[in-house]
Amino acid sequence: MRIPAHSVCTAIRDDIIAGVLERGGRLTEEPLARRYGVSRVPVREALRTLESEGFVVTRRHAGACVAEPTEREAADLLEMRMLLEPMGAARAAQRRTEAHLKVLRGLVRLGQERVRRGQGEDLRSLGSWFHETLVQASGSAALTTLLTQLRQKIAWMYTVEQPVHPGESWAEHGAIVDAVARGDAERARVLTAQHADRAAAAHRLRKQAPVRTSQHVVNIASGLN
Repeated sequence: MRIPAHSVCTAIRDDIIAGVLERGGRLTEEPLARRYGVSRVPVREALRTLESEGFVVTRRHAGACVAEPTEREAADLLEMRMLLEPMGAARAAQRRTEAHLKVLRGLVRLGQERVRRGQGEDLRSLGSWFHETLVQASGSAALTTLLTQLRQKIAWMYTVEQPVHPGESWAEHGAIVDAVARGDAERARVLTAQHADRAAAAHRLRKQAPVRTSQHVVNIASGLN
């Protein structure tokens, strides 16, 4: 598989999240370079970036490895997302553009239509698109980046059960958009906090890759020279 050098980080991250590169597994530059059809330089740079994001650690006598997050670390990330998404919704109510509203309303219509027709295959991707657009409407690049990274790591650590009544979830999305459209920041924050709390209850730690209670790491910059 040959990919552009600047996309190596994304490719490795995607393979970690999907479980193709297993937790605790070694990440050796030369095999990874062959796998993605690039030189070792972009692989080395990607591993450094992924360590800064928490996907990779460097262990003495082993080098770069896929991280093995603890249950506490996983729970902290889920809690951080539950705190930040309501903040993003409140800011979206103050800063959103008509273009943001158009996309959000369109996504709600699509989601509700899929629910009515019993077409649940792409509801999860539509939901992700909805929340990504909502935080983009906050006008905060830093918040958008942080929540994107949180969602990626949560997708790596958790599976999410399908809601028994998906129509309720999309009704909540619609209510959030209405509050954002009215510029009601407090209402948008409260509704998003309630929605995030219910969504968190559907998250289950992935079982196929047991988490560790501790891990010993060193700085990846010194281990990849």
